[in-house]
Amino acid sequence: MLSEESAAVVRATLPAVAGALDEITTRFYGAMFRDRPELLDGMFNRGNQASGAQRRALAGSIAGFATALLDDPDTRPDTLLDRIAHKHAAVGVTDDQYTIVHKYLFGAIAEVLGDAVTPEVAAAWDEVYWLMAGALIGREARLYQDAGVTPGEVWRPWTVVERRTETPDTVSFLLRPADGGPAPRARAGQYVSVRVRMADGVRQVRQYSLSCDPGDGLRRITVKRVAAAEGTPDGEVSTLLHERVSAGDELTLSAPFGDVFLDDPADTGSPVVLVSAGIGCTPMTGILAHLAAAGSTRPVLVLHADRSPADHALRAETSALVDRLPGARAVVWYEHPEPAEPTRQAEQVERAGTEFRSGLMDLDGLELAQDATVFLCGPLPFMRTVRGQLLAAGTPARAIRYEVFGPDLWLPGS
Repeated sequence: MLSEESAAVVRATLPAVAGALDEITTRFYGAMFRDRPELLDGMFNRGNQASGAQRRALAGSIAGFATALLDDPDTRPDTLLDRIAHKHAAVGVTDDQYTIVHKYLFGAIAEVLGDAVTPEVAAAWDEVYWLMAGALIGREARLYQDAGVTPGEVWRPWTVVERRTETPDTVSFLLRPADGGPAPRARAGQYVSVRVRMADGVRQVRQYSLSCDPGDGLRRITVKRVAAAEGTPDGEVSTLLHERVSAGDELTLSAPFGDVFLDDPADTGSPVVLVSAGIGCTPMTGILAHLAAAGSTRPVLVLHADRSPADHALRAETSALVDRLPGARAVVWYEHPEPAEPTRQAEQVERAGTEFRSGLMDLDGLELAQDATVFLCGPLPFMRTVRGQLLAAGTPARAIRYEVFGPDLWLPGS
């Protein structure tokens, strides 16, 4: 754990380091990719590099880890470390890459902070870095072992069995192992990485939640096409998948990873609350499918928000799964309900206990079990708002488990 001497130095220099982290991480990535361009091939998301999202996520994780060490030098922030370890394992990070990162990160720190980086300051932050790196290396080794793969060798070819259009901008791909072997073990709520080669020859990786019951030999991912917005281009991987991948094609998938998953679907007493917006419904559908396959009778509350019924991916399937679960009910909010929606609403309420509401999700008046485990997924502004409502309603922070698509820019710290 962090020594007293280093803790004092880190505490004194954390404001300066944290204030410069954006510039530090910018220089870090620039120098590392200049000297090691192979790392951009199948390891880093160049879209997140271009937008700065990856840089901000790295800065947040460093500052978060250092702050946690100062708050309690004898412990480590397990939630933060577990999340990062799963993300790393899903793209095949290996031990030796931590040495590469150390070289360029500390070079950037010295460049940006100059003479302020005395030998004592460098040694203290070096201790912080290797405490974090060592914890991640250990976690990632266990994840690789549990997945039954060699460290870093997480990839396997899968054949697309079926392609199905869910909404105008969302498609699902049903896959099976191309080698005919068994599918690796997965937990409901986890994700896989998909690695594809782009037109310029560079391989890019994206994570997609498993949107079906992971208990059989097939896997399904449901991909929303990322459209250009606010100066950012179309998502290059989602566009490729939408335009070029059909039944019979092969995709390269990683073993399943992810620290947000259903612990025990056979548990009959612990309530589950599934809260999502937009394409954040995908891990929730996987959890629902797993509960239904297990014949679960535990209380399940499904809360979902979307722009309209036409935009709601996996809508009919979610309703059917709620109908199969005796302890389940659902509430769905649409910002723009279709004119014919009241008729369908009445049918759904009678058949599956689904209630439809207009506008944005609002938990006011909903009865939430205080001992429930809450799964939360959607755009960051949505998750911030809903998490605040959950906390105000008495849900303990430790019971709220959230999944972020892409770099974690939230890090709520509880």
